[in-house]
Amino acid sequence: MPPAAPTNLGYTPPDGGWGWAVVFAAFISIGFSYAFPKSLTIYFKEIQEYFSVSYSEIAWVSSVMLASMYAGGPVSSILVNRYGSRPVVLVGGLMVSAAMVLASFGTTIMHLYLCVGVIGGFGLAFNLQPALTIIGTYFQVKRPLANGLAMTGSPVVLSTLAPLNQFLFDCFGWRGSFLILGSIVLNCCVAGALMRPVNKSVQPKPKTEPPLCNGAAAEEGATADTSAQSANLLTEENQSEKSRSQGHVRKFIDLSLFRHRGFLIYLTGNVVMFFGFFAPVVFLAPYAKHQGIDEYSAAFLLSIFALVDMFIRPATGLIGNTKWIRPRIQYFFSFAVSYNGICHLLCPLASGYMGLVVYAVFFGLAFGMVSALLFEVLMDLVGAHRFSSAVGLVTIVECGPVLLGPPISGALVDIFGDYKYMYYACGVFMLVPGIFFFIMHYYNYKRLDEEQRQAVAVEMRTSEEAVELKMSQDDKTAHETDG
Repeated sequence: MPPAAPTNLGYTPPDGGWGWAVVFAAFISIGFSYAFPKSLTIYFKEIQEYFSVSYSEIAWVSSVMLASMYAGGPVSSILVNRYGSRPVVLVGGLMVSAAMVLASFGTTIMHLYLCVGVIGGFGLAFNLQPALTIIGTYFQVKRPLANGLAMTGSPVVLSTLAPLNQFLFDCFGWRGSFLILGSIVLNCCVAGALMRPVNKSVQPKPKTEPPLCNGAAAEEGATADTSAQSANLLTEENQSEKSRSQGHVRKFIDLSLFRHRGFLIYLTGNVVMFFGFFAPVVFLAPYAKHQGIDEYSAAFLLSIFALVDMFIRPATGLIGNTKWIRPRIQYFFSFAVSYNGICHLLCPLASGYMGLVVYAVFFGLAFGMVSALLFEVLMDLVGAHRFSSAVGLVTIVECGPVLLGPPISGALVDIFGDYKYMYYACGVFMLVPGIFFFIMHYYNYKRLDEEQRQAVAVEMRTSEEAVELKMSQDDKTAHETDG
């Protein structure tokens, strides 16, 4: 087991105990947050005919829901920072439930946009961010494994909801199904009840612990030493003014992250990556049908993809938690992103159904690896104590690519009349950020190592000066005694 990365949480996370119940709760919350918008597509054809709307109009229901979930990230982060994860998840579960119940009485498509899209999307945001944040308060050494297990909730819940929604639709229609789904999502409230705040009375680790060169610990440690030196040049009045103003802002959300080197690398790469992240999943079955494969075989490709995705996420968490990968986990994430891009670039070369099955397996591996590491690497960069603000800022920025990525990819299919150009574009959108991550994290790790060496040198020099001062005081005291 790799050594725990030092944090300035002020306590030692338990890395187990009730934390595993919290992981199970996060498994449920994250599962519903990501799977619920996708599972609702089963009802779209019936709703489209009922309201006499176009396919694009009905498709906006899930798009608005996903966009609202990402746009609600900063609001959710502010509430988590203020009230903690448990009450926010409870409110989020009630919001999604109320949204589905109200949508079951809908009379226009706008009604569904408002209820399912906006209210339901914000409710899912109140489930996602708290679940991601609380894992960092319970786990430190085993955090990659915990994150990998929690992120497995997405494929598991999706594979459960998809057949369940088909059964409910056959028995009760879309209105009755929405009512029942409104009760099912109340399980998010049960998950929220399990998210007990961590006991912070645990003794902190001794300061003599050897540091680990991860992004958050090294950069913040170096920044702390630099700030300590510059603070000596400031007056006490300016210090108190600055601390008061920063305290008021950080009480809600930490905007200083936009000056954090690792956070900016992560954000820049992810904005490009998300243009090509979801589209290959959305168009996998249509692409198979375009090649003359029957509907059931095309749908089975998604089942293969989901099955591989389900098992690779916890496996990625285990690999990321090893002593060889954990200290440089950003390189592992860079590889996973690049691997996605290569899969999409090679997809048009797959001929026949067996070729698409092979692609679905390798794509499931790539997609699951990125999904398992997506938030773990962010927490590694900024630290658990700033993660809530970081994930809120990231999701609001990623809202645009998530909303526009699939329509842009669909437009390429309409223009060229072939899916291969869409897969080429998605491959480029994934491969370029992957290479960017490799290069920038090499630079970032190099800078962090230099800053850490400087911090150690400053600490040693300060210790030597303190010893010399102590010795001079002792000599002076002894001189006065002799005199």
